[in-house]
Amino acid sequence: MSAPAATTRQRPVPARLWAADLFRLGGAGLRARPLRAVLSALGIAIGIAAMVAVLGISASSRAQLRSTLDQLGTNMLTVSPGQTLFGEQSHLPDESVGMVARIGPVATATATGRVSTANVYRNDRIPTGETGGIAILAARTDLLATVHGSVAGGTWLNAATARYPAVVLGAEAAKLLGIGAASPGTQVWLGGHWFTVVGILDPVPLAPELDTAALVGWPVATGLLGFDGHPTTVYERSSDDAVQAVRNVLPQTANPEHPEEVQVSRPSDALAAKAAVNSTLTGLLLGLGAVALLVGGVGVANTMVISVLERRSEVGLRRSLGATRGQIRSQFLTESLLLSGLGGAAGAVIGAGVTAGYALWRGWPVAVPPYASVGGVVATLLIGGLAGLYPAVRASRLSPTEALATP
Repeated sequence: MSAPAATTRQRPVPARLWAADLFRLGGAGLRARPLRAVLSALGIAIGIAAMVAVLGISASSRAQLRSTLDQLGTNMLTVSPGQTLFGEQSHLPDESVGMVARIGPVATATATGRVSTANVYRNDRIPTGETGGIAILAARTDLLATVHGSVAGGTWLNAATARYPAVVLGAEAAKLLGIGAASPGTQVWLGGHWFTVVGILDPVPLAPELDTAALVGWPVATGLLGFDGHPTTVYERSSDDAVQAVRNVLPQTANPEHPEEVQVSRPSDALAAKAAVNSTLTGLLLGLGAVALLVGGVGVANTMVISVLERRSEVGLRRSLGATRGQIRSQFLTESLLLSGLGGAAGAVIGAGVTAGYALWRGWPVAVPPYASVGGVVATLLIGGLAGLYPAVRASRLSPTEALATP
């Protein structure tokens, strides 16, 4: 009779947790303490919303700048007098506008001249010292077309009004004088004479000096206001591919005797420089958003550590029923990822909403870079994973007897 065969005892194989099971367990942990979960996710959401809004507003501003430059063009150059060798203010010859216009690629050239002998006031009873910083400029009739300006109310100077006491006010000058765009025909006291306001300009992005100026015709400026006829700013436009070539010859053309006393600038470069300053500010605000995101990550870590301490008995029971350490780690790590992911998604939506609202309020195109929203959610998942790693490992190291024995 043969001996009975020895039986081998196999260890029970733990049940496998699928991804759906992990999400259900993680969601149950969050639903058990909804207020704490919301407050923790809020810290993440604020950081992501700040970063997405900053990037979105910056992108919308750049889109507006590109649109503005496309409309106004980048082919306008300005010529102005510099200083002499002895530090005195130089001046451009009277013929400088005509000489600049004769440059081959130049399509149009015009000028303004500062009338330093006159000031403008709302009426003749205003003290002479209260000028409001409004400059009086003699302007040629083709100025508005060259700078791509527009009239908010009334009309621009023409061959007839340029010879009579008529004035066109820049946008800011009109505000300083208390004259609305719908009030052409109002009279102002200019250079000791009454001038009729025939028009008010819209803001001119490429020539902001016109916004704070009162513009009169060249003939009336020389005949009535004592203007010496020297242009102080010459504006010219040429074809886009010839801008640099024209820029190189403008000093010698505008003032052949003293080209070293001529300053040439490109107004569109100032707008680009402004965009660069905004980019620097954007970097600073992104840093602040990153700090807020880090604080939110610390909040998630704190929430998960407290959750592990409060749920020791749950962990012990699951371990007694056969859950492995890896499954316990996965459960708490999934809960942390869900918590931070929900906060990140909410922050991305809030940031996009803030961007859209601000852009529409400013009249800008709405531009929310996809990388900002997607990158924000990915960053929150990384932070959530790091924040939940220690609590998850700590929970998995609890022995069943120790966990169940803890009240």
